[in-house]
Amino acid sequence: MNSAYIAHTGGLIMEANQEGARAATVLAASSAQAGDPPQVAASQAGGEFLTFNLGAEEYGIDIQHVQEIRSYDPPTNIANAPAFIKGVINLRGTITPILDLRIKFRLKSVKYDELTVVIVVNVGKRVVGVVVDSVSDVLALDSAQISPVPELSSAADVSFITRIGSVPGDGHERMLILVDIDNLISSVEVGLPKMELH
Repeated sequence: MNSAYIAHTGGLIMEANQEGARAATVLAASSAQAGDPPQVAASQAGGEFLTFNLGAEEYGIDIQHVQEIRSYDPPTNIANAPAFIKGVINLRGTITPILDLRIKFRLKSVKYDELTVVIVVNVGKRVVGVVVDSVSDVLALDSAQISPVPELSSAADVSFITRIGSVPGDGHERMLILVDIDNLISSVEVGLPKMELH
């Protein structure tokens, strides 16, 4: 991927994280005054999201979890890991697992080219790299632009989707699937602690 684009996006992430931290403080204070549990207030609030593409769909994750964006380089393989865990990389001294969301979400076509990127996220005390087709931009959504996930059949796994965002576009509405990155990375299925280098 173009290094200038990654640098530009990195600058947007830094600015958004600073704004997000201030907004989180205000939200926590206002929800405490209103007597709302923090998780309820957070689910109803807007925020800033890094948007990215998986196949034909556009997704978003809370910008406060994003550490950096990197070009994709083949990681070191992991023995007995699930197919969506591509391996690990050494990220400035931190062994970082790399998982491919396209495989995780069962996309039919998965390719690695100059647009493929790794979004490095911080979840709890774990740093994880997430492979996506490409990144788009950073979008600010207010609460009016965010809707609950519609009820789907029991066969549809929506456990990693928190809400649906909508952004007005040129003659059409841009829909964003907002991913619960905490739940995704923390899920038992990921099984990161069980991985061993080989």
